[in-house]
Amino acid sequence: MDDQNKNLILATALSFLVILVWFVLFPPPEPTPTTEQAEIASIEGNEVQTPSAADTGTVGEATASATEAEAEPEAPRVSIDTPRLTGSLSLAGGRIDELSLKDYKVSLAEDSPIVELLSPVGSDSAYYALYGWAPGAGLSVTDVPGPNTLWTLEQGETLGVDTPITLAWDNGNGLTFRRTIAVDEDYMFSVTQSVENTTDAEVGMAPYGILARHGMGEDGDLPGLKNFFILHEGVMVMSDGVLDEIDYGDVRDFDIDPNERAQAEVYQVKEGGWIGFTDHYWMTTLIPAEGAAFKAAAKYDSRRKIYQTETVLPTLTVAPGTTEEVTTRLFAGAKEWETIREYQAEGVQKFIDSIDWGWFYFLTKPIFWLLHNINALIGNMGWSIIGLTLIIKAILFPLAFKSYVSMAKMKELQPQMEALKEAAGDDRQKMQQGMMELYKKEKVNPAAGCLPILLQIPIFFSLYKVIFVTIELRQAPWFGPFQDLSAPDPTSIFNFFGLLPWAAPAPESLMALIFIGILPLLLGISMWLQQKLNPAPTDPTQAMIFAWMPWVFMFMLGGFASGLVVYWIANNTITFTQQYLIMRSQGYKPDVFGNIKSGFKRTPKTDNK
Repeated sequence: MDDQNKNLILATALSFLVILVWFVLFPPPEPTPTTEQAEIASIEGNEVQTPSAADTGTVGEATASATEAEAEPEAPRVSIDTPRLTGSLSLAGGRIDELSLKDYKVSLAEDSPIVELLSPVGSDSAYYALYGWAPGAGLSVTDVPGPNTLWTLEQGETLGVDTPITLAWDNGNGLTFRRTIAVDEDYMFSVTQSVENTTDAEVGMAPYGILARHGMGEDGDLPGLKNFFILHEGVMVMSDGVLDEIDYGDVRDFDIDPNERAQAEVYQVKEGGWIGFTDHYWMTTLIPAEGAAFKAAAKYDSRRKIYQTETVLPTLTVAPGTTEEVTTRLFAGAKEWETIREYQAEGVQKFIDSIDWGWFYFLTKPIFWLLHNINALIGNMGWSIIGLTLIIKAILFPLAFKSYVSMAKMKELQPQMEALKEAAGDDRQKMQQGMMELYKKEKVNPAAGCLPILLQIPIFFSLYKVIFVTIELRQAPWFGPFQDLSAPDPTSIFNFFGLLPWAAPAPESLMALIFIGILPLLLGISMWLQQKLNPAPTDPTQAMIFAWMPWVFMFMLGGFASGLVVYWIANNTITFTQQYLIMRSQGYKPDVFGNIKSGFKRTPKTDNK
């Protein structure tokens, strides 16, 4: 390989290293929503006001002041039981506020509890959904059910897949409100709100839905947040086909002034969308009817550290003697690709984008689709990652073949290039012109060897995104000690690569950087062997950088998800095999063992044929 080609490869590798360090030190800012702050004032000209997060926090709120309404006593609850969900809802406000996911455990431990998604006010991290009606002209807040209204269970006993329930409340002034809640076999609730008007006057009111999360930290930070730059956690808003992501720090900018009306980030949705909170693997989302216009908002109450998202639908006019109703949906569950895709097919606009596919979504989506289908055939995510690597390498093989053929031809031209250097002496311009003429004559592209490396960078980041953010990789086993491919290698020199009964150092500790696992070690060795297909550069500085590079990457990638390291090892192994066989087929015989020996002697070895 000539100096120019080596410089290109070195620059590419160093650029890759710089990108990694840059992303760690200077994470990209979250996109800033384009809408302006505005008041939740009216819907279609009728003045309405939804409850603020402060209003939803009075039940069981330990920090409630003496001037606020006292908490209601423990309200009756209705059980929720489906094949995938368990929990209950409270008749106080009709809140869906206790929900756990039967299919997911918190950890791999045998006694680990299942994941709790929603929890009631008074718990360590209250998180719940509630629905109601915002009063229009001529009505007061006492005429409509509020966050603390005690409902009556009118129909049903347990909320299940085929057993919806109906709640009822009579305001005593001629209006009867009902709420029918149903749930499917996965994670979607349907909430039908109706109002019966037995008065002799027309009334107007706007149906709303609210999601509220109580933050526990000094700055309102929620417990359990990853706070990692590659992952969005916070509010997601789909507004007429445009997705906005707002992290919790930015939501805190939409603070509710207790002396003013609620200020919020407001989205006027004309033809459909949704809004909700997303975590690493879990999500809650308010979803009005397909094609419906509504107002979506995100806001924050700094007094009680409560985050809130809401949807407010257009005001309904209820004539005397009539009943009006509206149906919306609530997603509360795991961000499973197949499940979310089915809901999108049923009309939830761009719901698949609730999974954080990242900047390289045009690569991330097809890579995940391919990995998902390979795993469906093989049934083991570790071997599926290796199978995915084989397919990616097969797709890139034509380019790789041209690259390695070009590299082999460069080796063939080495004697002529050395002669040009001697003839040119110190005249670098003459030497470069001579080399360009030689490349043109022999039809050799000196940069061709770098193209596969350049293509690997976005593929690497896309696969990293897939492994890190998709729940299908969460706690996905391979074999032996590798029981969670979304986590770092659990083996270590410290526990003799998993043979001893104690755990490896925690991934975030300094010890983990020193006592690396078997996968990072194999990664370093595979990169080192790939280098040995060619002699060390003649330039001492380049030779030193190349010599250290595999071991630097070994320690850098050691804390990454083990599934990603498996991919990188497989990629290096396949690349080594391809390059060795192609270069031999072109007449150049890489002297791997000779290059290894010369590396230990610290003296560059000349090419062999």
